[in-house]
Amino acid sequence: MPTSVRLDAELEARLDLLAKKTGRTRAYYLREIIERGLDEMEDYYLAADVLERVRKGEEKTHSAAKVRKDLGLDD
Repeated sequence: MPTSVRLDAELEARLDLLAKKTGRTRAYYLREIIERGLDEMEDYYLAADVLERVRKGEEKTHSAAKVRKDLGLDD
């Protein structure tokens, strides 16, 4: 799916230099950046969503002591 992104001149120059020095395309690096960044953003925002539900009492929690006991880790 084609997508347009506007980059400031400094970022564009850095991307061009990286592509030139490595022989890869700008598109290759943009895909890599998006994929890695998206993984990190999903982790962060989904965790923040769960944390908010915990704070509101909408998400069930378990103490570390109970989990250790239930798993037989304190024996």
